[in-house]
Amino acid sequence: MSIVRPAQDGNTEAAAAGEAGTAGAHRHDPGRAPQFRPDGHEPGTGELIRQATRQVSDLMRAELRLAVAELKAKVRHAGTGAGMFGGAALIALYGLAALITAAIAAIAVALPVWASALIIGGFLMLVAGVLALLGRAQTRRASPAMPEQAVDGAKQTVTELKERAAHR
Repeated sequence: MSIVRPAQDGNTEAAAAGEAGTAGAHRHDPGRAPQFRPDGHEPGTGELIRQATRQVSDLMRAELRLAVAELKAKVRHAGTGAGMFGGAALIALYGLAALITAAIAAIAVALPVWASALIIGGFLMLVAGVLALLGRAQTRRASPAMPEQAVDGAKQTVTELKERAAHR
């Protein structure tokens, strides 16, 4: 994208948006080290702090962009995998239904069909009850939903940083 603007002598010049080089523009290319002036004038402490702050800020933005790009790729793969697991679960459900029907048919050889269906239905309800109890126990272990180890680690890091800053 280009911006066409008149130069001071009346001619037009095309300049890319965000391009540094105009008078008074203070842009920093994050890929390059700060340039020192050739006239022998070294930057002052304030300017060095500004440059360091800008570089840290640029670094943090770059790291965040990288993290976002990584997470997008991982979420895309996770979504695809979840969809495939869902499809597998649906096919397995149909397979289970076929096996249950076969079990009912096998028991129906010795008993009436309603009795064999009642036996298989009761067995399935018993399995569902056991799974529900196990699931409830696991859910109780998951609360509260706060990463306790990560929070403790972050608190320790903050404490250490405060202690180091106090000793300086």
